[in-house]
Amino acid sequence: MQASTEQTMETMTEVPTLKEKLCSVYEQNRSLISAGDLPFITELREKAFTHFKKLGFPHQGLEAWKGTSLDKVLSHNFGLSLTPLAEEVDAEEIFKCEIPNFETLLVTQLNGWFVHNGQPIRQFPNGMIIGSLANAMKKFPEIFEAHYGKYAKTENNGLNALNTAFAIDGFFIYVPDNVHVEDVVQMVNVVSIPQDILIQTRNLVVLGKNSSLKLVQCDDTIDHMHSFINTVSEVVIGENSSLDHYKLQNKDDKSTLINNISFHLTDNSNLTTSAITLNGGLVRNNINVLIDGEYCTANVNGLYLMDKNQHIDNHVFVDHIKPNSTSNELFKGILDDSSTGVFNGHVMVRKDSQHTLAYQKNRNVLLTDKAAMDSRPFLEIYADDVKCSHGATIGQLDESAIFYMRQRGIPADEARALLLYAFAGEVINQIRIPVLAERINEMVRKRLRGELSTCDDCALHCKYQNNAPCVIDLSNIQLT
Repeated sequence: MQASTEQTMETMTEVPTLKEKLCSVYEQNRSLISAGDLPFITELREKAFTHFKKLGFPHQGLEAWKGTSLDKVLSHNFGLSLTPLAEEVDAEEIFKCEIPNFETLLVTQLNGWFVHNGQPIRQFPNGMIIGSLANAMKKFPEIFEAHYGKYAKTENNGLNALNTAFAIDGFFIYVPDNVHVEDVVQMVNVVSIPQDILIQTRNLVVLGKNSSLKLVQCDDTIDHMHSFINTVSEVVIGENSSLDHYKLQNKDDKSTLINNISFHLTDNSNLTTSAITLNGGLVRNNINVLIDGEYCTANVNGLYLMDKNQHIDNHVFVDHIKPNSTSNELFKGILDDSSTGVFNGHVMVRKDSQHTLAYQKNRNVLLTDKAAMDSRPFLEIYADDVKCSHGATIGQLDESAIFYMRQRGIPADEARALLLYAFAGEVINQIRIPVLAERINEMVRKRLRGELSTCDDCALHCKYQNNAPCVIDLSNIQLT
């Protein structure tokens, strides 16, 4: 395939498997894919490509993938975009966020490519840098050499290997030492293309010492084509720094979203991250938290509301390498119709990680007999002076509670929605951006009116203008 000023779309046909198609495309387009690389990144690509050829896509024969199958996804004839759009587009026209009074610093990707309108890198007066990954690697090679590819390993992860081999662009954020970013940074990844597409995006976020950042990631789909988005993000939190991170997912039923994110914590750093999944055909969140410092705190939360034949898989690994740190996991889900879910939470406390506090909790409500959930919390502890616990529940709504509320004049549908909303509220209350928390509250309330179908007024989908009133009366319930 030749590079050109037009958008280059390599459609893969006449090859038996998607793995073989991708290997063929890579081998034929090495020079195009690695054209903007630093030398060490080209070397990473080649190693990753070797790993992908060996590993391929994950399958249910692997312990970590027993509950999730990619077979249907891999049967599609995906196109692969190797060059960006020839013309710049207006990000505000692509993504119209309707969260009231939610002022953010918005950066956008379209079909895997950074939308910059002639400004691929922005440097702010406080020293913060935001821009295109492809451009940043040329301008700030020392940051990339220190962090890129250090945390998202490819040796035993075929999807990380695939991304590392193919990814060309994505988001880059750098917050220097002693900078507390007041604005919320909103990273939006939009898919809008009239064909089935496989997208590989790569993000690198680095916080220096004594700094802070509030980061919101949104995934949205415009065209209802089959899409397979395989995203890898590496996030470094420097000494005595803090990150509030929120991943908001609202994809259509033809979307497959694999979200691989690796957080690296150093001494006295703090992380709060929440994955809020309101829609998606197949969503897999691989969340890896490496606690490589003392006196760190990591709060890892998730909320998922699935229906129809949707599937959600939250795979969380928290690795306590150093002592005197705390991790908390809270994941809650509501599954309707024939939807399915997996929670696989693994906490490792290594031998020298004394005085570790680690807690896991996964709670699930199944609204039908056809919905199914597989919950696997797991503690692996090699230190002897620690406090660790885990728990999981899978059940249905409490009929006695519904009966109690109906006795007090609350209609059955509203009683049901109130209980579900209270159930979800424990996770929503962990959101530390008040305007965002309020809007997520509203979105969840509307999502819980009747069946769990896509809300007509969704801050993530952003295409609808009508604001339907929410009938849930919150005065009837007290959240704790």
